[in-house]
Amino acid sequence: MEKIWEKIRLLEEIGDEELREKVKKCFEEAVLRGGWNEDDLDKIPFTLLIPNCPITLLEHTSAVAEIALRSAETLKSMYPKFRYERDVLLAGAILHDVGKFLEYTKSKDGKIVKSSLGKILRHPFSGAALAYEMRLPDEVVHIIAVHAHEGDNGYRTSEAILVNKADFITFDTIRKFLEEHS
Repeated sequence: MEKIWEKIRLLEEIGDEELREKVKKCFEEAVLRGGWNEDDLDKIPFTLLIPNCPITLLEHTSAVAEIALRSAETLKSMYPKFRYERDVLLAGAILHDVGKFLEYTKSKDGKIVKSSLGKILRHPFSGAALAYEMRLPDEVVHIIAVHAHEGDNGYRTSEAILVNKADFITFDTIRKFLEEHS
């Protein structure tokens, strides 16, 4: 599954080797449990809410990790007392949409659609459950669980806020751009 890690290069920036390996194992396990193969990875859109979405789930994941990390670094340079856990932020950003490998499936005609699980359980829940099962730190499970609307009006750590905002920067901006240019 090296194709994943060619696209999501920030995995290597996780300093804690044990955490890095758990992130990798969790991501790869989601791909396997979802029934995907390496050739599928360049075809899975990051959202089904944008018709014919041209951005893949791997591209989106990489962008969210990059935006969240750069935002944290900018905040730290602006306000040196700001604290965040870099490895937790990266792990959560990389895994924030890991549940989409379970929420989506390939139909008989080759289209990416909601799986039977995905029709009743959105990816923040399935992703958090998988990360918990894989024994990722609670702080990482938290980021996955609250990164989307399901986490609105609840508690979010600084790292979870950064991932949530990075996720919606990519979603809202791409959706608006495509609406205006299609």
